[in-house]
Amino acid sequence: MFLSLLGITFIVSLLVCFIVAKLFAKPIDGILERIVADDIAYAWTKYLKFAIYVVGISGGVRINYLENFLRAPTEHFTPPVLTMDRWVLEIYRTIIESLQSIAWMLLVFFIFALIAYVIVRAFELRTNAKGQAGANNNT
Repeated sequence: MFLSLLGITFIVSLLVCFIVAKLFAKPIDGILERIVADDIAYAWTKYLKFAIYVVGISGGVRINYLENFLRAPTEHFTPPVLTMDRWVLEIYRTIIESLQSIAWMLLVFFIFALIAYVIVRAFELRTNAKGQAGANNNT
């Protein structure tokens, strides 16, 4: 039963990561193409998709918690029993933990992307202002 639980939680986490990666593909591409050069943006997009999978699966498949199903019973610990209710709870927990992990990762990415966007925009405005000032002096 434990191996089935491990496999199912992995597959559910993988599916959640796939859906999130598809949902955020265009926003991530757009942001990175705006901030960095096109050839580097492609590599960063690939890396971020990989990070979504790594963070989502590691957040959804919590190995430390699943080890409780393998521990031997003691007088202070009874291993959880895999009933239908437990299965539903574990699958729900896998979905929520995967989404939560991915959400934190994307939040950090979007915060840094916003900072980078502001910096890039400030340089563009400064360059445009200098170009217009130089054009006005030549006339």
